Amino acid sequence: MNKASSRAISLSESEKKVLGLIFHHHQLTQAALTEWTGLTQQSVSRVVHQLLTDGLLLEGEKISTGKRGYPSTSFRLNAAFGYSLGIALMADCVVLTVLDFAGEAVCERRTTEAVSSRARTLTWLQQQVTELRASELAGAPWLGAGVGITGAHVGDGVSFNPPFALEEWFGVDVAAAIGEVLQLPVWAENDGKVAALGEARTGVGRWARSFAYFYLATGVGGGVVLDGKLWRGANGNAGEFAGGLPPNIFPFPNLELLRLLVAQEGQVFASVDAMLQQYDPSWSANQEWVHRVRDSLSIMASNATAILDLDAIVLGGRIPRELAELAIPAVQLFDQKRRAVDRPTARIVAAEAVGESTSFGAAILPLQQQFFS
Repeated sequence: MNKASSRAISLSESEKKVLGLIFHHHQLTQAALTEWTGLTQQSVSRVVHQLLTDGLLLEGEKISTGKRGYPSTSFRLNAAFGYSLGIALMADCVVLTVLDFAGEAVCERRTTEAVSSRARTLTWLQQQVTELRASELAGAPWLGAGVGITGAHVGDGVSFNPPFALEEWFGVDVAAAIGEVLQLPVWAENDGKVAALGEARTGVGRWARSFAYFYLATGVGGGVVLDGKLWRGANGNAGEFAGGLPPNIFPFPNLELLRLLVAQEGQVFASVDAMLQQYDPSWSANQEWVHRVRDSLSIMASNATAILDLDAIVLGGRIPRELAELAIPAVQLFDQKRRAVDRPTARIVAAEAVGESTSFGAAILPLQQQFFS
């Protein structure tokens, strides 16, 4: 985290627990908060009153409990309390997403021209944030920024080993570099981890407590959510599910392969990002891609669910939903049935979180770190 901050935020763990639950479920009554937090009714009442007073919560709809008496008041996050920035540093584009305090995306901007130069990327980000601060988003506080970058954590844990397209970010304290330019508190994390965080808070995580997130983009990465929490591992690199695929035997199930297959059909795109902007579910290359990567996905999914005993395997990242749904029936979960009894296995599903997964998930990082438990 970059220490530069114009605003001190201090919340109790009980307040963070209440805020996190309401963010996750959109709105909750005081009775539901009492049940979910394990706090006493009096404690929840005090917490809710303080959060209403401080402007973090608003009263929501009246909800019937199905019992006698008046409907109960629900509470929701105050979207206008502040904005959080999410930045995706990817091999072929940079994306900036702005979330309000309730987790709704209010703005998204992207560039492909600044990718190869750290200086140009920082200049572009500074320009975008300056414009946004002077736009209709002016007035509410800027709560911080999160960064999702392609590449594994290395060294001291604040720098990354990105692909060669992001060579100038190698070994750099990403959060500090961007925080200095934007003058905001900044957190940086691997792209697959922030995408998994976004999915845990606003997507599959609403019904699956534990899941493996397959981040399919120019490369392959991922994240692991266990019992509702992002599991980072010893070095912050948990979730590299494709790392167990023997090289030159099983192809990586990435979208660069799809780009090459589409090119064989006569449609040439300079990058994965360019292809995704014009993605067509009717391409015959989609079927060929599924045929080539089904074994790889099956090995990754089988290992993940067997080792971690998960609720779900999520196909996400930058993969189009139509392609994910096409691939799901082809993925096998291997199981040596004993006494003809199936071992419980995970559901294989497409990601449910909306928007650009990396920048959206990155924008949740500042909220997670400062406001939610």
